[in-house]
Amino acid sequence: MATFDVIFLGGGPAGYVGAIRASQLGLTVGVVEREGLGGTCVLWGCIPAKALLEAASYAEKMKKAPEFGVAPGEVKLDFGVAMKRSRSVSAQNSKGVEFLFKKNKITWIKGTATLLSATSISVKFSDGKEEKHEAKKAVVISTGSRVKGLPQVGLELNKTTVISSDEALIVEKAPKRLIIVGAGAVGCEFADVFSAFGSHVTVVEVMPNILPVEDADSSKEVERAFKKRKIDVLTGAKISGVKVGKDSVSMSVEAGGEKKELEAEVVLVAAGRAPNIENIGLEKQGVQLTERGFVKINERMETNVKGIYAIGDVAGPPMLAHKGEREGMIVAEVIAGHHAQVLDYTNVPGATYCHPEVASVGLTEQQCKDQKIEYKVGKFPFSANGRARTSGETEGFVKVIRGAKYGEILGAHIVGAHATELIHELVLARTNEYTVEEVDLAIHAHPTLSEAIAEATLDSLGRMIHA
Repeated sequence: MATFDVIFLGGGPAGYVGAIRASQLGLTVGVVEREGLGGTCVLWGCIPAKALLEAASYAEKMKKAPEFGVAPGEVKLDFGVAMKRSRSVSAQNSKGVEFLFKKNKITWIKGTATLLSATSISVKFSDGKEEKHEAKKAVVISTGSRVKGLPQVGLELNKTTVISSDEALIVEKAPKRLIIVGAGAVGCEFADVFSAFGSHVTVVEVMPNILPVEDADSSKEVERAFKKRKIDVLTGAKISGVKVGKDSVSMSVEAGGEKKELEAEVVLVAAGRAPNIENIGLEKQGVQLTERGFVKINERMETNVKGIYAIGDVAGPPMLAHKGEREGMIVAEVIAGHHAQVLDYTNVPGATYCHPEVASVGLTEQQCKDQKIEYKVGKFPFSANGRARTSGETEGFVKVIRGAKYGEILGAHIVGAHATELIHELVLARTNEYTVEEVDLAIHAHPTLSEAIAEATLDSLGRMIHA
């Protein structure tokens, strides 16, 4: 039996970042993780998916190359090669976390943990052996989340014809026809990837818009871009009559007052994730859960049981790696007895890496209306931006929503090339409570995509220059 100051159950973004920060603060740290380090983000999510999206970007750019005076020869698409590169990038990142553990003297316990008390755990290894470990200060639940199917409509995951994003990352060949159920970030990203590699993709979303958590203008812009690329988009959809065969899946989809019969080799279910709360011993220790099954925490990441904390996906939405990483840093500070800055969940940026990219922070325009906030909107299209024209990436816009009276940034939404990088200027502005006037005071280099941010802030003030 080993004794640590703190033990993290799970080595994903929340757990491994928390572990590193705890070690930096002088605590002895153990991390229980049965799979490779890095969690869903590194192994089955962010990193491998973005590697595939980069491959999709190359495929799309090759189609446009002649416009730039570059005439490529015959372009051959091979999803298997792209997938293997994606897995290689994932493995490299996971090895990087292993290196950081060694550098910070963190013990990786390769097994599955169960709480015996608020200060002790039992770890079971793949060979069936078990051992106990003690935590002098805290145990942190960072077990993450997992994909889920839609058994209520007949789409139980089977890993062959009805798959999740996990299986989508290891298929050797892009299917000829693919139905994606769920048009959030994951659904839209895989629609982009498989369409670029030759699949006929149909996206089915129960909500009125794709990317339903984003501003309506952003959702509509991406839908237009998808339709230009011959991706079929069905919103406000109802699924019925699902038939899962050995080599195909068929279903009826009612959308827009019209009923369609769809058939595809593969259905990718991208309709959410469930927290990993089973078999940890939470119930025996009396740890409270929310109505939706997440571990209930306060602003210090504490559960209702003294000495047990929770961070990341298992502690509730937004289920984003960067949110989990920040919670990991906060929990380490709390356990070490340091002052920890409270996490402002309203200022966690969202990022979707399809083409065009989508990024946002703060309120949507509809949320401003619902909350009866007086606001002004500034919007600037990339079609009027010099740098976007030079690169031929003119889809999308920057949209800034400001308070009508004081000019505070209520929300910001970007659709377009590199949107997920550009958003951070506005995240920084909101974090430091800058007004749109103060953003305008910063001189933006020309020609850059960032100039669109400055122009959008000017437009919210009624004095846009370049459009």
